[in-house]
Amino acid sequence: MNTIKGPAIFLAQFMDDTEPFNNLKSICKWAADLGYKGVQIPTWDARAIDLQKAAESQTYVDEIKGIVEDTGMQITELSTHLQGQLVAVNPAYSAMFDGFAPDSVKGDDKARTAWAVNQLKMAAKASRNFGIDVHATFSGALLWHTVYPWPQRPAGLVEMGFKELAARWLPILNEFDTHGVDVCYELHPGEDLHDGITFERFLEATGNHKRANILYDPSHYVLQQLDYLQNIDIYHEFIKMFHVKDAEFNPTGRAGVYGSFSDWVDRPGRFRSLGDGQVDFAGIFSKLSQYGYDGWAVLEWECCIKSAQQGAEEGAPFIKKHIINVTEKAFDDFAGGKPDEELNKKILGL
Repeated sequence: MNTIKGPAIFLAQFMDDTEPFNNLKSICKWAADLGYKGVQIPTWDARAIDLQKAAESQTYVDEIKGIVEDTGMQITELSTHLQGQLVAVNPAYSAMFDGFAPDSVKGDDKARTAWAVNQLKMAAKASRNFGIDVHATFSGALLWHTVYPWPQRPAGLVEMGFKELAARWLPILNEFDTHGVDVCYELHPGEDLHDGITFERFLEATGNHKRANILYDPSHYVLQQLDYLQNIDIYHEFIKMFHVKDAEFNPTGRAGVYGSFSDWVDRPGRFRSLGDGQVDFAGIFSKLSQYGYDGWAVLEWECCIKSAQQGAEEGAPFIKKHIINVTEKAFDDFAGGKPDEELNKKILGL
């Protein structure tokens, strides 16, 4: 067993153009003052990092590490959620996802995909330069529009979709393998990798690529009504990252898992700040500790009611309270003794 590291915080939802959230140094100091020990950095946000420089220059990486470490923090992981999304975009969503891309590739699906693939490959190099061996991302989606199909999906469509998704990701996974970094897909509605079975489909399509792993976030499982505790039992060997995010699901006679096109605050399933939802974090931290997860517990704040500031303030002590300092001895050691083969034979009647 291992003791989980933390608390850490994902900066994506907190970065903006006002102080102290408009540059890496000030936001890290803000987070450190709240009790966080690590930061997960969104690589698409130039206020936090220049991904290309991080991939190409160890000097630049050392400067970034110095900025973070001067505040008493450390970099836990890099994230390419937005770029990963653009590795695979169904044309039905092309216009909406153009907002994640630079102006130079907007409106050109092939150019946008190539840009995204290059971003991921740079992230592999940057992660290694930082000395980090795990990376957070999304898979993108070619099939999501058929998730609840009417008319029925044609035979072979799902297999073709995962074959194409794997073909796009294999060069990226190989690049990460070259640099000794695991790709951790956040299993998330809207992505083709959104639950255990879709992860298994993808894993099979990649030839069980050893760098394909999981970022565990129970909030997305609550909204899908998936057993998030059993999920750890099944997939613990693949869980290399952990987002600590709460959620609730309160179905009514009028609405359920699909949300009725409502805004977040009116949906039966919605994200909440830590402690305000229904997630059994005591159970999660226990299972992850039991299975030897030794990564970070990273707050991802997404709440439709509580402010980001309050969510962050409450998040650090919440995570700290749930981290289990794993035992180094068994509680009944006092009643045991050293191995005695003759005694054991006698007890067994041998």
